[in-house]
Amino acid sequence: MSKSKVYFTDFRVPVGTSILTKLQKLLLKAGIQDINMEKKFVAIKMHFGEMGNLAFIRPNYAKAVADLVKKQGGIPFLTDCNTLYPGSRKHALEHMDCANMNGFNTITTGCQIIIGDGLKGTDDIEVPVKNGEYCQTAKIGRAIMDADIFISLAHFKGHEMTGFGGAIKNIGMGCGSRAGKMEQHSSGKVAVNPEKCRGCQICSKHCGSDAISYVNKKAVVNKDICKGCGRCIGACPFDAIHNDQWDAGDLLDKKMAEYAQAVVQNRPSFHINMIMDVSPNCDCHGENDAPILPNLGIAASFDPVALDQACVDICQKAEPIRNSQLGDQLAEHPELHDHHDHWKTNNPNAHWKETLEHGEKIGMGSREYELIVMK
Repeated sequence: MSKSKVYFTDFRVPVGTSILTKLQKLLLKAGIQDINMEKKFVAIKMHFGEMGNLAFIRPNYAKAVADLVKKQGGIPFLTDCNTLYPGSRKHALEHMDCANMNGFNTITTGCQIIIGDGLKGTDDIEVPVKNGEYCQTAKIGRAIMDADIFISLAHFKGHEMTGFGGAIKNIGMGCGSRAGKMEQHSSGKVAVNPEKCRGCQICSKHCGSDAISYVNKKAVVNKDICKGCGRCIGACPFDAIHNDQWDAGDLLDKKMAEYAQAVVQNRPSFHINMIMDVSPNCDCHGENDAPILPNLGIAASFDPVALDQACVDICQKAEPIRNSQLGDQLAEHPELHDHHDHWKTNNPNAHWKETLEHGEKIGMGSREYELIVMK
């Protein structure tokens, strides 16, 4: 497979020039104008942020992308699917309220907002997965599949289960209906090591399904209720919680890649990653810890695998920020500096390479890329 082109620019702009203008210029240089959008429905998939989280992409960036789509004759809409866990986005009405509270509406973004899998997260369509090994079909939000063109606008950040969240995470997990998310997480049931558990109850506060109780001051997981979201693993300060199935993380990464394949196959797609406010965990959290890396820039490509690989590499070269989760890990364990893997250091239980390797294997894209830097 030949090298894919990934276009990149930093956040530096001269006085009098908007970063939004620079974003649009990057997308045009990357070739978004080559997509025929005339009178086509264009889904712009992004994350509206959980209530209490402030790391998500600002609506201004979404408007810049939507305006470019409209200039090319397209009919854009912003979209995301409902969450598997309780929170402020578990059904469409709450999801729309959350989006509005976080600044996303028709005025601020210049387009409509549609929750991809409907009112209760049940409006999906089973899509055959090209070259799928773990998922023969993927349950994708119907509105997303009804679109003629698909654009991913992702916040590139850390993630407690997948190491990092970029284009593939935004597409694969984000476009899955509630049933689709359950299928991806189905191997992720957790177990507790009672010898390590201190009974601090932090895990139960982060549990996405109220599955954790305490017996003799030790955490106990009800596996009939556990959805396998992995929030408790990332939250536990004593490494007392782990996946019950040894390869659950790898299976999640691979299933997520296959779900992303189902979304982008057989129609025009384009992908944007914003490497900014790089929080250690997902925007699905109702909070965001301090950024672990500086604001590095914006990357765009027709290839989601190459895009995520390029963003990983750009981040690996960056100096971690002190007084952050990653900075603290490196301060406590100086030997980790030699590993040069910020994502593994930030979330030791995650195996992020599996996502990119499997995405390449099933033909979604190439990890080999040519980075084209725009000033």
